Amino acid sequence: MKIFSGFENVGSIKNAVVTTGSFDGVHVGHKEILQRLKKLAFETRGETVLITFHPHPRKVLYPDTIGKDLFLINSQREKIELLRKAGLDNLIIVEFTLGFSQITAVDFVKNILLNKIHAKKIVIGFNHHFGHNREGDYSELRDLGLQLEFEVEEIPEQDIHNETVSSTKIRKALLEGNIQKANAYLDHHYIIMGLVKKSNPVLAEIGFPSFSVRIEEESKLIPPNGVYAVTVTDHDHVYKGMCFIKKKGDSSTDAVVEFFLLDEPRELSGDVATVFFHKRLRDEKNLTDPRELKQQLMIDRLQIDELIF
Repeated sequence: MKIFSGFENVGSIKNAVVTTGSFDGVHVGHKEILQRLKKLAFETRGETVLITFHPHPRKVLYPDTIGKDLFLINSQREKIELLRKAGLDNLIIVEFTLGFSQITAVDFVKNILLNKIHAKKIVIGFNHHFGHNREGDYSELRDLGLQLEFEVEEIPEQDIHNETVSSTKIRKALLEGNIQKANAYLDHHYIIMGLVKKSNPVLAEIGFPSFSVRIEEESKLIPPNGVYAVTVTDHDHVYKGMCFIKKKGDSSTDAVVEFFLLDEPRELSGDVATVFFHKRLRDEKNLTDPRELKQQLMIDRLQIDELIF
C-alpha cells in the first residue's frame, strides 16, 4: 500500500477507483466499500484509493462540543495497518483544517477527485456527505458524474444482528466494555498498537511479569478499567494473555495498558506490539495485599485458559 501525505506527491494512479471518509474502526461497513473498490479496480485494471482525514473532522470543526470528548477507535498507526490488511492500494491522508473544510462539494470533486486523482469511479457509503457544510451527497455526485463522465456508486448500510453498523455504535460498545459486540460490528478484534516495555515490578514479583503499551494519541479510545482476555502479536509471534487497563485522567495517553503473556515470550521491549481484545473478564479490584492479588490473577489466568480463542 502506498501512503501519501496530501495530494502534491500522489503522481499517476491508474484508473483510480476512489472513496473518501474517516474510516475510524475500519468496520464491516467500511470493509464492504473497500471490497467493492477492489472489485471495480480489478475489472478496470485500476487501483483503489482512499482519501481520509487527520485529525478527525469533528475535532477541528467542533473542538468545544462534540469534538472535544470524541475518542477514536483507531490511532493513525492502527488505521493504516488495518487498511493495509484490507488490501487497499493507495492511502491519501489529508490534514483536515478549517480552511480545507471550506471547500465546496463541487470544487472537491472537480479540483481534487478529478484533477488531482483522475478518478474514474467514486464509491461512497450509505448517506455519506462531503464538502462545505456537508452539502455534497450521492445525488449531487451522480449528477456531476453525468456531466463530467465518471461513475458513482453508493454502498447500502450494513447490518449486524439487525442493527445498522456505525463507528458511533462501536465506540459506545467499547466504552461500555462490551468487547464482543464491538468486535462483531468491526468484523475484527478491537486493537491497541504501540511500543512495548517491561513494567510493574509488583506483578513480576508475584509471578506475573508484565509489559506496558505506550498509547500514542490522546484521543485513542481505551475501554473501561478492568481485566481482559487478549492475544498479543509482535512480528510472527502470537501469544495468549490477559490485559490490565487503568485510566488515570482525561487523556488516553495517561492510561496504563499492561499485559501478561500466558506463554513465555521472547524479548518484547522496544518492539511495536498489537493487543487484540477478545473479552472483558471483570472490573478492576483494588488489591494491595500481594497474596490476594496473586490469588485473583491465578483465577483470571484459569478463566483465560478455558476460553477458546
